[in-house]
Amino acid sequence: MGECYSSVMDFLYRVSMWIAGIALLVMVAIIPIGIFARYVLNNALSWPEPVAILCMVTFTFIGAAVSYRAGSHIAVSMVTDRLGDASGRYCSVIADVMLVAISLFILWYGTNLCLELWDQPVAEFPLLSAGQNYLPLPIGSAITLLFIAEKIFRGPQYQRPVVMLGSTS
Repeated sequence: MGECYSSVMDFLYRVSMWIAGIALLVMVAIIPIGIFARYVLNNALSWPEPVAILCMVTFTFIGAAVSYRAGSHIAVSMVTDRLGDASGRYCSVIADVMLVAISLFILWYGTNLCLELWDQPVAEFPLLSAGQNYLPLPIGSAITLLFIAEKIFRGPQYQRPVVMLGSTS
């Protein structure tokens, strides 16, 4: 059961990494287009800003889940590095509990925000409603919760041995 869950989380991790990376790439490409149109062509486009904001929200919340699983999320470890093993594990559990609380908060209120704004149009970008623009909040926090559950029950992903596809070991 644990190996199967970790395999699913590996797949979700790779998909999330691609989504966050593409969002960052699109955001970096879109912003200069908006600046060029506004200041060089003297014709401000309406769509670059809402698209860049959507990409930024996607990159932030999906990317945070990815970096948490990889063990590369922002962490201040100056104090915990100087603690003993038991105290360090205790601090790690407290950090995970706090992250669960924050993720549940974002999941709950992000979902409510999406539902409240679901039918509200965005004049500058009519393809998506305001609620759809905020979908990365609950999705990213749900992914983070799945990764936290994996860490609690299977240990940190970045400390497990890498299993290559097709290997016999």
